[in-house]
Amino acid sequence: MAEMTDNSPTGQTVERNAGEGHHHGVSFGEAFKVWLRVAALSFGGPAGQIAVMHRIIVDEKRWIGEHRFLHALNYCMLLPGPEAQQLAVYIGWLMHRTLGGLVAGLLFVLPGFLSILCLSYIYAAYGSVGIVAGVFFGLKAAVLAVVVQAVIRIGRRALRNNVMLLIAAVAFVAIFFLHVPFPLIVLAAAMTGFIGGRFGLAAFMPGGGHKAGSGSVLSDAESALGDGIPDHARPNLAWSLRMSAALLALWLVPIATLYAVFGAHDVFTEIGLFFSKMAVVTFGGAYAALAYVAQEAVQRFGWLKPGEMLDGLGMAETTPGPLIMVLQFVGFMGAYRNPGSLDPMLAATLAAILTTWVTFVPCFLWIFLGAPFIEKLRGNVALAGAMSAITAAVVGVILNLAIWFGLHTLFAEVATVRLGGLRLDIPLLQSAVPAAMALSAAAAIAIFRFKTSVITTLLACAMSGMLWTLAVS
Repeated sequence: MAEMTDNSPTGQTVERNAGEGHHHGVSFGEAFKVWLRVAALSFGGPAGQIAVMHRIIVDEKRWIGEHRFLHALNYCMLLPGPEAQQLAVYIGWLMHRTLGGLVAGLLFVLPGFLSILCLSYIYAAYGSVGIVAGVFFGLKAAVLAVVVQAVIRIGRRALRNNVMLLIAAVAFVAIFFLHVPFPLIVLAAAMTGFIGGRFGLAAFMPGGGHKAGSGSVLSDAESALGDGIPDHARPNLAWSLRMSAALLALWLVPIATLYAVFGAHDVFTEIGLFFSKMAVVTFGGAYAALAYVAQEAVQRFGWLKPGEMLDGLGMAETTPGPLIMVLQFVGFMGAYRNPGSLDPMLAATLAAILTTWVTFVPCFLWIFLGAPFIEKLRGNVALAGAMSAITAAVVGVILNLAIWFGLHTLFAEVATVRLGGLRLDIPLLQSAVPAAMALSAAAAIAIFRFKTSVITTLLACAMSGMLWTLAVS
């Protein structure tokens, strides 16, 4: 028996079987507060952000189940741009339709945008962030413990058999020692999982293998959203095309306008075009693009001085939001040094907004265009195998990020050593930062031993970092 429902957010009248719809009972107001909380705690790059989102959305709020979370994450890992922000858009869209996705994605970016904008003002005016550096020094040390927690939490649930452990290990070796490009690692894992799923191998099946993840795992059926596909999340090509056209216009029309009015060599046109290109090619997160961006910004455009990219990265690593927010700092400094007829600070502010706009509008495009079709494929056995293998590979990649983050947090200098085809990042022991080590250890004890909340730990370490900076200055 079928019944007609209200119009969906796609603008189409939908038909469903009686009893098929599942109302999750989460109000938009409640979701707004949760996404604000996720945004405020989104420190530590993709590893820490994914961990925070998993802890709040799956473990605490129980909005969606473990399998659905990982399925969405795997899709976001395949896209250019910041996967954690795209994951927020995906889940927000699942829960509260288009508006939910927009709000979740915008809130995820807003705290980082405002934080880096304020720090950029200080940096441009005074050349350093002064006492603020102490706050972020403490935060950075605490975030290391959050990142380690992410590796353990996701690894326990994704690496449920020896095959998945092997895939994670191979992915880690490939990216940490051999510096294999991230897309190739994901592609190899996807092909392996697809073949394994196609042949029905138990190791690649959802929930299959020799062991379950440690701790209770929330199934999709037990979550607030349930196991089915919400009516608005079903593939609708007409809606996807309309939404894509609107987002493409929002992304490209401002750039075309700048080009037409100011010409190809104006700093705002250059910023719009350059960072739009970065939005399309930055597979594997910010680190995959930073070397290229730094080289172009210094040598080709003259936006930055040598070494300033690391200052911007330090801001992005120790403020909420995606690490790709470092591009905002690059755009800010580019217009500050090439303001034309504008006041330098005004030009820099406008450039920061433009950089952020062209970086993140495409993220909404990728999700709204593809997510309905990915949801439809959630039950496909071969695709499930591919996604499971990608999840395992992602654990290896997150471990790589955790080690990289740890090396650059606990040591002031890290050298790169080549051994044949291997490249190793080796910390210089004499550059160890005892204060960072002490704060990281204290944060780890607070989180793992005493189960202290992440926000309390972050605040305590931020205050300690500030006091330390005042004491040694």
